[in-house]
Amino acid sequence: MPKKKLDLKQYHKERLAKLNAKAPFVLRITEWKDKPIPVLVIKERQFRDDEGDARDAEGQRRKARPVQIERGSLYGEPQHRCLPVLRRILEPVTDTAGIPLELDRYMTAEGLRLRAKLPLNEEAGAKLGLIFRLQDRLKDLERVELIAYRVAQFTREEAAYWLSRTSSFGPSANRWALSGLRIMLGGHPKDPDIGTMLEMFRSR
Repeated sequence: MPKKKLDLKQYHKERLAKLNAKAPFVLRITEWKDKPIPVLVIKERQFRDDEGDARDAEGQRRKARPVQIERGSLYGEPQHRCLPVLRRILEPVTDTAGIPLELDRYMTAEGLRLRAKLPLNEEAGAKLGLIFRLQDRLKDLERVELIAYRVAQFTREEAAYWLSRTSSFGPSANRWALSGLRIMLGGHPKDPDIGTMLEMFRSR
């Protein structure tokens, strides 16, 4: 059954925007100079104490402040190829009461015309962050799409683990993890089985 028409801009203002401050991840629909419009940017919410063991006037240790760390971006033809997978990942996202947020509606021509921040839970955020990181610099769009489909099948724990392995262990270790994971999920370039496996996922 087709979904009821929704004013996405108004819906974002009234419901989604207020959730961003506490969301584990945020997906931005934005614009970057010299990049095809729109650009999708995934940011992870973490806590940092930049002042070490700093304490307040009463001697209590200051709480770490929340910061949003960019985990990756997606634009152009790779974004177009991945949109069906992104919608699949975003559709189950709910608020804390279990009510669907209908974020998949923003991965459409209408939704992508907006400039907005979408609140994500840990599972959706980790999966999108991983997809965005893995597709970077890959020229084979079939591998990009296949990787996206296979990441979508990860559990929350698997996605969070692999995102951490590709972003939190230093430049060299992160690069090695990305390289190995690209092969594990997307095969080697020009492997004839890539197309076969991709068609299997598309048909589901």
